[in-house]
Amino acid sequence: MTPDPLGSCDLEDYEVLVAVSGGIAAYKVCEVVSNLVQRGAGVTVAMTPAARKFVGRTTFEALSGRRVLTSLWASDEVADSVHIRVTAATDLLLIAPATANTIGKLACGIADDLVSTLAISTDSLVAVAPAMNERMWNHPAVQRNVALLRERGCTLVGPGRGWLACRTVGEGRMSDAAEIVTAVAAMLVAKPAKAARR
Repeated sequence: MTPDPLGSCDLEDYEVLVAVSGGIAAYKVCEVVSNLVQRGAGVTVAMTPAARKFVGRTTFEALSGRRVLTSLWASDEVADSVHIRVTAATDLLLIAPATANTIGKLACGIADDLVSTLAISTDSLVAVAPAMNERMWNHPAVQRNVALLRERGCTLVGPGRGWLACRTVGEGRMSDAAEIVTAVAAMLVAKPAKAARR
């Protein structure tokens, strides 16, 4: 019998920063966060304003056990550079769902909100889980941006083919939570956690 990986704490000491952008697939990220926490990872969630239209911050706070980051200016600390502080401890940044807008910002180095600023501040592993309409996914600009991210060492998880929010079947569906968690875990355990290297 194969042991259930959930609850095995194989990701203990690892810190994962989950950046949620605005797409209907944000609901799948709830399961991703829950599963990572059950496996022992410390999970901090950051959300764009658009993401909060789909899932409330309270949901992610309950699942992660941590305050959700929503702004570069929301810290209670005096002169706290939240993007530097948080990313310094991060072993892996997961951007899910990664919309066409977010992917474009990452590719061009634009840092005009919390999520894009965290992305450009991190020196950790980066995993991107795209989610969008098939026509958007296949647009030459999006494909060029995706190629740039891959060249820079980002790992893309998906997208897959399936039922889309526009009520059609096509490519662009965000990978299921289990696939994302498996990919993230494999990336993490390939090297020691930052906490263990200190």
